[in-house]
Amino acid sequence: MKETRLLMGMPITVEIVDESPQSSIDEVFEYLNYIDETFSTYKETSEISKINAKLITKDDWSEDMQEVMALCEKTKQESRGYFDAEHNGHIDPSGIVKGWAIQQAATILGKKYQNYYVDAGGDIQTAGKNAEGKPWKVGIRNPFNRTEVVKTLSVSGQAIATSGTSIRGQHIYNPHVPSQELLEIVSLTVVGQSILEADRFATAAFAMQAEGIHFIASLPGLEGYMINKDGLATFTNGFSNYFSHD
Repeated sequence: MKETRLLMGMPITVEIVDESPQSSIDEVFEYLNYIDETFSTYKETSEISKINAKLITKDDWSEDMQEVMALCEKTKQESRGYFDAEHNGHIDPSGIVKGWAIQQAATILGKKYQNYYVDAGGDIQTAGKNAEGKPWKVGIRNPFNRTEVVKTLSVSGQAIATSGTSIRGQHIYNPHVPSQELLEIVSLTVVGQSILEADRFATAAFAMQAEGIHFIASLPGLEGYMINKDGLATFTNGFSNYFSHD
């Protein structure tokens, strides 16, 4: 069973290979809708919007908000400040929320099923095998030509997250120099066991620009693939293990 819905401002696809009722997919999308209602910076009624409007104090944050904001602070420390959810007094945890939400959704599915994937705007958590009983195939798109796939990855249980400027433009910033446009690299893909880890570090590494691939290489369990402004790809030693050869 496979379904795509527009949520959180992006297409989200859930596929369950094992025999499953419609209610299982509905449960995942209901959860993701709740995440959107809580963390969307575009909805005045969301918890994060109320926090930024000073309508909710830190003492009254929900458990999920506390968890996400703790992850934001953890990522800030681990990335030497290249990830920061606070800018000019405004809190925006979006760089953590997507990966965290996908992981939570995958956890819901993992309680019942062995073979599935969740894809939110190109950030993906896989489990088990696809409908053909083979590893999942995931393409890395050419940031200069979105219709072209530059590499196809073969994964089973891994997660893939990509940060870049080809779709949303300059939406990531370097907290150390907020006004500076990030032009050295255009795409950075990270593979790991957990979409939360892959996603949060992909965002931080992209803010580091060319240095980001070295940062990913220093993190245990993560591999990276970077494309610079000239179309040159650089990848970590273990990334080629995921290249699909069929």
